[in-house]
Amino acid sequence: MTGGLIVSLYIFVLSIFVGFEVITKVPPLLHTPLMSGSNAISGITIVGALISAGAGHSGLSAILGLLAVIFATINVVGGFMVTDRMLEMFKKEKK
Repeated sequence: MTGGLIVSLYIFVLSIFVGFEVITKVPPLLHTPLMSGSNAISGITIVGALISAGAGHSGLSAILGLLAVIFATINVVGGFMVTDRMLEMFKKEKK
């Protein structure tokens, strides 16, 4: 049991480093399309969190599922707000 926890923690820490390296290498022009893609992935996360929250296995799983729904919703809304602001920069000004 402890070995599985250590392996999971190891994978989590490695994913943080890999994610940071990948994100810092993205040029600004590609940020908007990638943000839209990540919003779609977060939408899938919301569906999974809703299933987890409503499965009824235990009170802890319902609470964790609710927290996952809240955080994924914040991520989706924030992502769309950032994408909208970036797309506003490319619009032509009206005279």
